[in-house]
Amino acid sequence: MAERRLLFSLQLGFTLVVCAFLIVPVILSMLAGLTANYLSGVQSGLTLRWVGEVWSGYRETIFLSIGISLCCLAGTLVLGVPAAYVLAKRQSALSRAIEELLVMPVAVPGLATALALIVTYGAAGAFRTSWSFILVGHVLFTLPFMVRSVLAVLSAIDLKTLEEGAASLGAGFAQRFFHIVLPNCRSGILAGSLMVVTLSMGEFNMTWLLHTPLTKTLPVGLADAYASLRLEIGSAYTLVFFLMIVPLLLALQALTRPRPVKFVAEEEQP
Repeated sequence: MAERRLLFSLQLGFTLVVCAFLIVPVILSMLAGLTANYLSGVQSGLTLRWVGEVWSGYRETIFLSIGISLCCLAGTLVLGVPAAYVLAKRQSALSRAIEELLVMPVAVPGLATALALIVTYGAAGAFRTSWSFILVGHVLFTLPFMVRSVLAVLSAIDLKTLEEGAASLGAGFAQRFFHIVLPNCRSGILAGSLMVVTLSMGEFNMTWLLHTPLTKTLPVGLADAYASLRLEIGSAYTLVFFLMIVPLLLALQALTRPRPVKFVAEEEQP
């Protein structure tokens, strides 16, 4: 019993140390965005001045990041869910090769992917300078996460039997897909959505090359604030970023939790 308590104490202590290593720098960075003077510390007083300056000077980047992440989610849903469905149904060497090719944008550095997009579509002036150019890069980067999440769920269920049962009852392809396939891979879609939105919201490497002065996203604006403005403004920008992303993470994680199954007792037959 004493050994178990000692082991538990060591595990708890190690966990707290790791959490402190990860969380304390973030807390200190956000606190710097609320202090009147970072060099003087908290004793200089707390203020929302720097948050206000971030909102007045960078709110366009915030709205642009939200719009791009939502459009990226829509694009990965339209492309990724059907692709995962086809890969789950066609288990072959070709499908496995296609699945590995879909992961290539994740394995390749984001700067290399951005450079390839610029070389390919850089001559298209209007497209190159619009936010949709960044959106294409984000879809390429996040699509594998949606495909893998949905494919993992579809591979774990007996999809063939479910579809055959529905087809035997007269269900067409559209009915089978929307009423059988999608409800059964709901957890995979939600998990993929969580990763797509958060990755798109915080993606920096690729976006740094793809953006223009008029299409700065939130991470690019954050880097710009730290590089060219006061540290308090950059820290306040970090605070705004966390206020945006944390509620989104909590909401999406709540949606991914399995819903409790309610059993209704059958009435006894007379």
